[in-house]
Amino acid sequence: MHLIKYAVLSLLLAVVALPALAHHGWRWTDSGDFELTGVIADARLGNPHGIVTITANGETWTAEVGQPWRNERAGLTDAMFATGTELTILGERSADPAQLVVKAEAIIIAGETYLLYPERM
Repeated sequence: MHLIKYAVLSLLLAVVALPALAHHGWRWTDSGDFELTGVIADARLGNPHGIVTITANGETWTAEVGQPWRNERAGLTDAMFATGTELTILGERSADPAQLVVKAEAIIIAGETYLLYPERM
């Protein structure tokens, strides 16, 4: 009887965790190359990953950038994400075209390219 309880509990935990895994991986993206150039309107950096709001071509986009350790490894500092900074995001956009969301693989600021996921470039 205890074995059945543990099996059911494990299954429930796995089902609850699936949406979080899908979001924080790459499955929600369209797997294509995407480039977005705009100006930072807001940045919330930290774990599990940074979120940068970008104004581009009259639209407001959300970009997932790296975790603090990944940004640091790429050479990015929090100060580089100041409001008003122009940047280009290279990455993959949401598979849902109605969502203006992109996951950054690289960021270009002031002509310098910072690779967040060099293995994907």
